[in-house]
Amino acid sequence: MNKLTVSGLVSLIQEVVETNFVKVTVEGEISNFATPSSGHWYFTLKDSGAQLRGVMFRGRNRLAENPPLDGMLVTCAGTVTIYPARGEMQLVVDSMALSGRGSLQAAFEALKEKLAAEGLFSPERKRAVPAFPRAIGVVTSATGAAIHDILNVLRRRAPDLRILLRPVRVQGENAAEEIAAAIDDLNAYGGLDVLIVGRGGGSLEDLWAFNEEQVARAIARSALPVISAVGHEVDFTIADFVADLRAPTPSAAAELVVKSRLELEAHLDHLILRLQQGLKQDFRLARERLTGLQGRLRLVARDFSALPDKVNRLNQRLDFAVAGVLRQRTDQLALAAGRLNALSPLSQLERGYVIASREEDGPGLVKSAALAKGDELWLRFAQGRALARVEVVEP
Repeated sequence: MNKLTVSGLVSLIQEVVETNFVKVTVEGEISNFATPSSGHWYFTLKDSGAQLRGVMFRGRNRLAENPPLDGMLVTCAGTVTIYPARGEMQLVVDSMALSGRGSLQAAFEALKEKLAAEGLFSPERKRAVPAFPRAIGVVTSATGAAIHDILNVLRRRAPDLRILLRPVRVQGENAAEEIAAAIDDLNAYGGLDVLIVGRGGGSLEDLWAFNEEQVARAIARSALPVISAVGHEVDFTIADFVADLRAPTPSAAAELVVKSRLELEAHLDHLILRLQQGLKQDFRLARERLTGLQGRLRLVARDFSALPDKVNRLNQRLDFAVAGVLRQRTDQLALAAGRLNALSPLSQLERGYVIASREEDGPGLVKSAALAKGDELWLRFAQGRALARVEVVEP
C-alpha cells in the first residue's frame, strides 16, 4: 500500500466531501454558540445521535435579525467542508432559519413556567444578602476556575473571612444531585451567613445541572441566602431565577458578597465628612438665628425706653385732631343753619310779606282764583295774625 501524508489524506477526504455535498440543508439544535470579535458565528449543530461543527461568516450572519441561542432548533443551508488545519468536517452556513425549540430549550422553558407558577421566582420570597458576612459557603467544583476566582477576590477584599467549600461535580451525570445535596449539607452545617452556588462558563449542556428541578428546589428551601453565579453574564439558568441574588460570574458573586476594605474605609470617610459638614451647617444656622434674636431684643428694648414719650406725643396729636374736627363740624353746622334760615318763609315775613290761608293754621294760598267774594281768610304776619273778608277778587 502506498503511504500517505496526513495532509494528503485530509486533502483526499476534502475532495470527496466537498465534491459530493456542495449544497445541503440540515436541521439541528444549536449548542456551544460563540461570537468572537471577528464577527463570525461558531457553533455545534446536533441531534440525539450526532453533532457537526458549524460556522456562519460575518458577511452572511449580518443579514440575520438576531443571533441564535443555545438550545434553539434551526434549519441551516450551506456547504460541507473539511478544515485541513484540524482535519475536522464542518458546515459552512449560508442561511439559517429558526425551526423551533430544541429539546433542552423546551425542557428549560417548561420547568421555568412550572416553578414560576409556584411562586419560586417571586421577589417577595427573596432575602437580602448580609452586608458583613463572617462565613461563606461555596458549592462548586474544587478544581474548576470558579473556585479560584472566588478565593482570589475574597482573600483580596476580606482576608479574615471564613470560607467553607463543599466540592461537587458541576456537569455530567449526577451533577444535579450532588449540587442539591451540597446546598442541604451547608444549611445543616450551621455557622454560615450566605451561600455561593455556581461554576464557570460553558455550553447549554455544560450548564444544564443548574437547570435541573432538584437544584432549584434545594435553593428555594435553603435557610441561608443563596447567590447564583453560573457561567458568564449572558448565561441564564433556572438557578439564577430561584436564587436570592444572581451574579453574572463567580468573581462578581464574590465581589457582591463582601465589600472591599478600601471601599468601606472610603465610605466611612465619606460619612464622617458628611457629618462634619452637617454639624458646621447646623452651627452656622444656629449662630445666625442667635444673632437675629439678639438684634430683635435690642430693638424691643429701645422701643420700650421710648414708649412714654411716644404715648405723650400720640395723646397730643389725638387732642389736636379732635379739636380740629370739632371746629370743622361747628363751622359746617353754622353754615347749614344760615342757609336753612335764609330759605325759611318766616324770614320773608320780616320783610313785610303776609301768608293768607283759609284756616288758622292751614296752608298758604298761591292763586286768587280759588277765592270768592265774602270768603274769610286768615292773615299771618311776622308778628301776630288777623281774620279778613274778601271784597274783590282779581285774577
